[in-house]
Amino acid sequence: MTTEPALPDAAETGSEDIKTVADADTGEEQHFRAPVSFVRRGSRLQGRRQQAWDELSDRFVVDVPRDEADTSVHPDYVFDAAAEFGRTAPLVVEIGSGLGEAVAHAAEQNPDKDFLAVEVYLPGLAQTLQRIGQKGLTNIRVVQANAPEVLSSMLPAGSVDEVWVFFPDPWHKTRHHKRRLVKESFAELVARVLVPGGTWRLATDWSDYAVQMREVLDESAQFRNLHDGERAGEESPLTRVHREGLENKAPEDDVDARGGWAPRFEGRTLTSFENKAHEAGRLIFDLAYRRI
Repeated sequence: MTTEPALPDAAETGSEDIKTVADADTGEEQHFRAPVSFVRRGSRLQGRRQQAWDELSDRFVVDVPRDEADTSVHPDYVFDAAAEFGRTAPLVVEIGSGLGEAVAHAAEQNPDKDFLAVEVYLPGLAQTLQRIGQKGLTNIRVVQANAPEVLSSMLPAGSVDEVWVFFPDPWHKTRHHKRRLVKESFAELVARVLVPGGTWRLATDWSDYAVQMREVLDESAQFRNLHDGERAGEESPLTRVHREGLENKAPEDDVDARGGWAPRFEGRTLTSFENKAHEAGRLIFDLAYRRI
């Protein structure tokens, strides 16, 4: 959950990632900045978070070799889940795990599954470690890394049973929509790591991002909506947003005839972030797609 407000020291210090490519004609390296889906936040740890990091990071933090940036993954590195967990079990990957509320709860409830929490913010990872220690969990690992690199090279193709993307940064301004995580290129990466029949679960509390998610996945030949046509018309949360003028929108009589919204995923505990969305009067949009 990359928009988790409890992560401290939020300050944008750069929302682009430097990429290096070779010029096709000259062979010389050229550098350009590619949009990323997160802003940089402080990495200072204090108190119990620092203690949790000191005591548990060696065991539960995946030590990945870096490429250029401090959240990059060297393209030669491949994660071996069986070696890391000491067993072969279904693997669930949460992208943007925030403070670890959802993934720690899920790991506790599903000891037969293994979980990988992907997050760029060190305080969030430290908080996740604290939860791991408190609950005595052994089936979670955390990694500080940029999600597209995790999906494109770090995880073997067809090695993940479920991918979760809950409440990614909505990037409200139109000029920032290119930085939204869920787009066609990202869907290709998720499809790469999922096993055939694997599930991609998504959730957001912003209707325009929910519509974008639905468009991207419905147009992909690699995914099928598990709830196609469900919760449409008067039952659609999108219809409610339009008619009730939620999210500071002007009320309009616009009915969502398409639907496709999943019921709330029972495996996602009610996090502090989701609860704040409810308190603000926003609706939650869940989606679930199967890898074909």
